[in-house]
Amino acid sequence: MPGLYGPLREALRVLADAFGHFNTDDGWAMASHVALSTLLALFPFLIFIAALAGFLGLGDAAQEVSALIFDAWPDAVAAPVAGEINKVLTVPRGDLLTFGVIAALWFASNGVSAVRVALNRAYRVTETRNFLLLRLQALVVVVLGSVALIAFTLLIVLAPLVIAATLRFAPALAPLFDEFHLTRYVVAGVLSIAGLLIVHVVLPAGRRSLVDILPGVLLTLVLWIGSGAVFGYYLASYANYVSTYAGLAGVMTALVFLYMIALALLAGGELNASLLRARRIRQRRLAERLPVSGE
Repeated sequence: MPGLYGPLREALRVLADAFGHFNTDDGWAMASHVALSTLLALFPFLIFIAALAGFLGLGDAAQEVSALIFDAWPDAVAAPVAGEINKVLTVPRGDLLTFGVIAALWFASNGVSAVRVALNRAYRVTETRNFLLLRLQALVVVVLGSVALIAFTLLIVLAPLVIAATLRFAPALAPLFDEFHLTRYVVAGVLSIAGLLIVHVVLPAGRRSLVDILPGVLLTLVLWIGSGAVFGYYLASYANYVSTYAGLAGVMTALVFLYMIALALLAGGELNASLLRARRIRQRRLAERLPVSGE
C-alpha cells in the first residue's frame, strides 16, 4: 500500500490541475461555443456531403452518412434533428461548385475552427499560425472528413451485397458473417478513435505525439459513451422538453447533447495538458538533482 500512495497522489494532482485549468479558462463557456458551432455546422456539412456525393454519382450516400452520424446519438435526441436534416437532403442539389454548396462548406468549417480554439485553450497554447492557413486547414478537414464518411457508408451499403454474393458460392462461410454487425460497430469505434487522434494532433497549435494525446482520447470516448447512455435514459424517463421549449424541443435536446459531447472533448484536452505539465515538472526536478558535467 505505501508504494501506491505516490502514484495515487500524483494522479489526484493531475486531475485537480486539469479541472482547475478547465474552470480558469472558461471551459464551460467554450463547450457551449463548440456545441452551438457544431449544431450550426451540421446542416451545411451534410449539404456539402450531399453535393459531393451527387458530383461523384453516389446518389443517396448523404442519407447514409446522416444515418451513420445519428446512430451514435440517443434516439430521443437524434430523431427530431435527423427528420429535419432528411428534409433538407431531399432537396435536389446542383453542381458541386454552386455558391450555395461553397457557402455550406465555409459554414461547416466554422465548426472545425471552434474546436481548434477550444483545444488551444485546453492545451494552454497560443495560436501563432496565419488566419488563412487555419481557414484552409478547416476546409481541408471538412472535405477529407466528408470523403471518409462517404467511403465508410459505401462499405456499409456494399458489404451486405458482397456477403450475399459470397454465400451463394460458398454457403459454408455463413458462420463467419454472423458477426458482421459486431464488426461494423468495431470499425465505427476505430474511426471515432482515429478522428479524435487527428483532431488532437492537427487542430491545436504546437506538436504532440500520439502517446501524449492518447489518455485524453480514451477519456473522451468513455465520457461520450457514459453521457450518451445517461442522457438517453434521462430523456426517455424524466425529461419533458416539449413543455418547456415547445417547437424548439428537438433543437434544445440536440444542443444539450452536443454540449455534453464538447465537455468530454475539452476534458480530454485538459487531461493531456495536465499530464504533459506533470511530466515537464518531473523532468525539471530530475535535472536539478543530477550533477553538472565536469564537477
